Amino acid sequence: MASEFASGMLKASVEDHIGTLFLDNPRRKNAVTKAMWQAIPTAVTWLCAEAGARVILVRGAGATDFSAGADISEFGEVRRDAATARLYEAENSAAFAALRNAPVPVIAVIRGICYGGGFGLAAAADIRLADTTARFCVPPAKLGLAYPADAVGDIVRALGDQIARFALFTGEVLLPERLVMSGFLLECLGPERLEETAFSIAATIATNAPLSVRASKLAVRGTGDPSGMLLSEAAALGAATFDSKDYAEGRQAFAEKRKPQFTGR
Repeated sequence: MASEFASGMLKASVEDHIGTLFLDNPRRKNAVTKAMWQAIPTAVTWLCAEAGARVILVRGAGATDFSAGADISEFGEVRRDAATARLYEAENSAAFAALRNAPVPVIAVIRGICYGGGFGLAAAADIRLADTTARFCVPPAKLGLAYPADAVGDIVRALGDQIARFALFTGEVLLPERLVMSGFLLECLGPERLEETAFSIAATIATNAPLSVRASKLAVRGTGDPSGMLLSEAAALGAATFDSKDYAEGRQAFAEKRKPQFTGR
């Protein structure tokens, strides 16, 4: 099952409950256009609500780059002054939020350049994998811009306070080995192993009980929510799993020493 958004520059597909979201602008190293920013929330909703994804892989099209970030060639129009910049950043923030708040886990699969807004999309994901070609940078300080505040929150949570400050203040390029040490990356792999590892993790998630995974994601998000609302939602969803068909299936499969077949109900 597949669909296209932003005139084909954002592609979404689902197979065996594994969703994939492709940033498809290889001519500009998969830079994200205004239309792509606008389409990301719609694409994530389609993947989860219509196509049945239980996990989403976010990738750059082609074999070289994740994303060079926002398409700077548009800035003369979309960020020409404070008013247009505020509208543009609101669209950026909505895209980051779509990944952060997706009901299913999101895995960023990173090769080559992962800069600026591309870094923000990766930071909003739940899990990040990269290969040894990956290079990371948050360059607003070198462009005279400020990064959206909510995206900075993602970066701090994903990178850790000290390295986040360094990345934002200097705009320096960071290597994947360093970001494994910081906890930003789960693993740094050889280029030949990245796809296999990403799909293996996604397949494991996709075969687990969807309600359980969703409750866990809500609970993790809730640890950073001072209002306590997300933790309350997670607790309610967790409690509901005990009356679910999947819980009954899990118990029965364990007793019968077979692999459970979960349906998300």
